[in-house]
Amino acid sequence: MKKLTLALLGSVLFAAGAAQAADLAAGKAAFEKFNCASCHGADAKTSLMPAYPILAGQHASYLEHALKAYKRGQAGAPATANVRKNAIMGGMAAPLSNTDIKNMAAWLASLPSPLEIRQ
Repeated sequence: MKKLTLALLGSVLFAAGAAQAADLAAGKAAFEKFNCASCHGADAKTSLMPAYPILAGQHASYLEHALKAYKRGQAGAPATANVRKNAIMGGMAAPLSNTDIKNMAAWLASLPSPLEIRQ
């Protein structure tokens, strides 16, 4: 009975992790839908302006954090809520759902990039 309980628990945890897995195709579609390429380039590494960051190859967790911080800033959250205030990025991030953000961040992180360190 103990083994069965452990097996069921493991299955539930695996299923929960799989349900939260990012959808890379949906991430690419969101990048295109929300016109991110207009500033960051179609390949997410050839930005329109040198000051705009390379997104391809960036850590997914960092990208998720940044986009959520822009959303909080756009929504008028207080500075203590870990916000980023930028009129352009705030407006771009505002319509993104948490699923859009997760998928887009995962897709961007999966792209080849000059940010990679090869040995």
